[in-house]
Amino acid sequence: MRMAKFAIGQIVRHRLYPFRGVIFDVDPVFANTEEWWQSIPEDVRPSKDQPFYHLYAENDETTYVAYVSEQNLVPDDSGRPISHPDVPRHFEGPADGRYQLRNPANH
Repeated sequence: MRMAKFAIGQIVRHRLYPFRGVIFDVDPVFANTEEWWQSIPEDVRPSKDQPFYHLYAENDETTYVAYVSEQNLVPDDSGRPISHPDVPRHFEGPADGRYQLRNPANH
């Protein structure tokens, strides 16, 4: 099993599609439904034996939660914050291109 290349709090963008987000969870291998996996077009369907990331994601129109394979993510170095409404509830920042998890005791 590979180590995850990206970390919780890191800002990333999709390699193929126009969205970016902040990572809030990591699965060491694919952990979604078979239906979800099969719904991905076969020519871009990722292998299941790699880390998959849960993102608070955004594009030009909306914010949402995305589930993305490691092979389809690249670091986002735009320096722009993520506008997803759940980000301030769970993270502080960004600072130096990443968010820090909030300490639950600080709530």
